[in-house]
Amino acid sequence: MFKILKKHSKSKARLGLLKTRHGVIHTPFFFPVATKATVKSLTPEDIKNIGFEAILANTYHLYLQPGHQIVKKMGGLHKFMNWSGPIITDSGGFQVFSLGAGFGNNVGKISKDEDIKENINRTGKLVKIDDDGVTFTSHLDGSKHRFTPESSIKIQEDLGADIIFNFDECTSPLDDYDYTKKSMERTHQWAKRCLKAKKKNSQLLFGIVQGGLFEDLRKESAQFIGDLPFDGFGIGGSFGKGEMKKALDWVIPYLPENKPRHLLGIGYLDDIKQAVKKGIDLFDCVYPTRLARHGTFLTNQGEISIAKGIYKIDKKPVMKNCSCYTCQNYSRSYLNHLFKAKEMLGSRLATIHNLWFMARFMEKIRKDIKNDRNI
Repeated sequence: MFKILKKHSKSKARLGLLKTRHGVIHTPFFFPVATKATVKSLTPEDIKNIGFEAILANTYHLYLQPGHQIVKKMGGLHKFMNWSGPIITDSGGFQVFSLGAGFGNNVGKISKDEDIKENINRTGKLVKIDDDGVTFTSHLDGSKHRFTPESSIKIQEDLGADIIFNFDECTSPLDDYDYTKKSMERTHQWAKRCLKAKKKNSQLLFGIVQGGLFEDLRKESAQFIGDLPFDGFGIGGSFGKGEMKKALDWVIPYLPENKPRHLLGIGYLDDIKQAVKKGIDLFDCVYPTRLARHGTFLTNQGEISIAKGIYKIDKKPVMKNCSCYTCQNYSRSYLNHLFKAKEMLGSRLATIHNLWFMARFMEKIRKDIKNDRNI
């Protein structure tokens, strides 16, 4: 299922091959996020041509729209969206965080303001968490729904992804020790229930390590989840600013070396490099595609906000020596015009470039590991 092809001599990075029923994934690998069975503005052919072997779709969103039963009737996600490569689905746990602890506090997976410590909403009108599962209100129409470990697995089995995750609770960087410990213990019990509920042998099930910002909890969670018979492992939850590397040092020694490790929801370039050097194999994040839709392009010299006036009459491509379709055919001036005019083509061309950039970025990391160069 997972084969380590080479270990880096200068770090804990490793080159690997992850086999699924719909093809192989060369690791380290970054999954473009196809939240609702689409990478916004791109076709599956675009994704393949850019150089990606696999994508990640979202359980929560597909459950609400169009519904997992419909996807199942249409032959599963692969046939539904006409994607022949591997697909991974998350458990819906991060959306629980977004609707609860993160909602209204402008808090993501990495805390940007360590001073916000109060008024975390965990039992408001959008979500209520208990030891059996989660009751939540749809952000689409206000209807009430419930996720349990068993239903999360059933939904993911109906969606037909190649890799699925156990249902977990993603805590906020603002949560205190007592709540984080309680949440972690709940996630551990849910993990055992997910293993018991899984029926399809053709799908790989990954467990998720939690524990927040606390060293003893992270180690305890990694040891507990690492000892369970999962096919791979996700490192979830949230991190304080600058704390990610520390958390990986705490967690990775407790995870089996012969199974893949996925750092959930992390996509900044420097974070990926640092995590690869710590021994992480898989990543996913909306970062490059979300930036693209707001007119921000990734380049070797940093981010470019194309709508700025300085690009109005700039004949150069977004990035010198870039071989993506966008840079080969369009100027900064034209892209500036598209975003100023709010034309859909702007988002498409920006998304093509940013994902091309990410694919080459990960390709270089794999080559550096293979050739034992500094990452």
